[in-house]
Amino acid sequence: MSKDPQVATMEANIKEKTGKPVSHWVKTAKASGLEKHGQIVKFLKEEHAFTHGYANLVAHQALASSADHHDDDDLVAAQYAGPKADLKAIYDKVVQAVNGFGKDVELAPKKAYVSLRRKKQFGLIQPSTKTRVDLGISIKGKAPEGRLEASGSFNAMVSHRVRLEKAADFDAEVKQWLKEAYDAAG
Repeated sequence: MSKDPQVATMEANIKEKTGKPVSHWVKTAKASGLEKHGQIVKFLKEEHAFTHGYANLVAHQALASSADHHDDDDLVAAQYAGPKADLKAIYDKVVQAVNGFGKDVELAPKKAYVSLRRKKQFGLIQPSTKTRVDLGISIKGKAPEGRLEASGSFNAMVSHRVRLEKAADFDAEVKQWLKEAYDAAG
C-alpha cells in the first residue's frame, strides 16, 4: 500500500522546516518515554515548536498507529457507504475548502463524523441522514440566523449547524462561516 500523498508532503515539510527527517522525530518522541498520543503532541509542540498537524503525524508514527491515515480513510469510507454514498461529494467540497484555510488544518475522522481541528476543534462534518450532511461550526457569540442554526442537540462540540443536502449548499456564505471558526481556533 503506497503512502498517502498528504502524509508524504507533510513529512517533506517537517524535514524542510526542522532540518531533520520524520524518522528522527519519531525516535525523539519514542525516547521521551511518553506513551499517550496527546502527551507526545504536547511535547513536540512545547519542546520543539511543532505545529499541531506535524506533531500529530509524528505522534501517530511513534505509536505505530494510523500514521498514513489508512485507518482514517476507512472511517470516512464507512461514513459514506451504501445509501449515503451520494453525500461524499459534499464532504469532498468542504474538505477541499478547509484544506485551503492553512497548513495547520487537521482532519480527525471519528466513527460518525470528521472533526475539523486547528489548535482546537472549529467544525465537524457528519452525514446525519441518507439525504443530508450536517456541518457543525464553532463560532462563539454569533447569533443563529437563517441557515446558520444553533447546534441544539445535534452536537455539543459546536455552536452552530448548517444542513447541506447537495454540494452547492456549501456556498461562499457557509465557507465564510467555517473560515471565521478556523480563524478563531488559531
